[in-house]
Amino acid sequence: MLKWVVGSLLVIGALFWGYTWLVLHWSYSRGERAGFVQKLSKKGWICKTWEGEMALVSMPGTVAEKFYFTVPTDAVAQEINRSMGRRVSLSYEQHIGIPTTCFAETQYFITQVATVDDRTPAVPPGALPPAAGEKGPTP
Repeated sequence: MLKWVVGSLLVIGALFWGYTWLVLHWSYSRGERAGFVQKLSKKGWICKTWEGEMALVSMPGTVAEKFYFTVPTDAVAQEINRSMGRRVSLSYEQHIGIPTTCFAETQYFITQVATVDDRTPAVPPGALPPAAGEKGPTP
């Protein structure tokens, strides 16, 4: 009887470990989001994870949408901290089905950070950018 219980627990533990490994290493989707990082902190009682929040501003004067994310590595978190206050583009992988918040509070794992050059004039949706040699719209 004891062997059966121990064997069952080992099988359940192995299945849980395999499932956790799979969802943490297989990404459902990949993409990029651009905006201003508002918050980045390392938190958790036992499992410390980097959790952040970015304001996505599509056009001036619109309400910002918030993008919550997790940073799995300290090197990427340091890069985000260095770019605080500037517009950045965050590349992410989405991992669906993470079994516990010990690994991450969100399903969006940041893999790369790039600072966005704000000197490029914004082009409204549906408008064509100015051709070479032409002046853009004046504010």
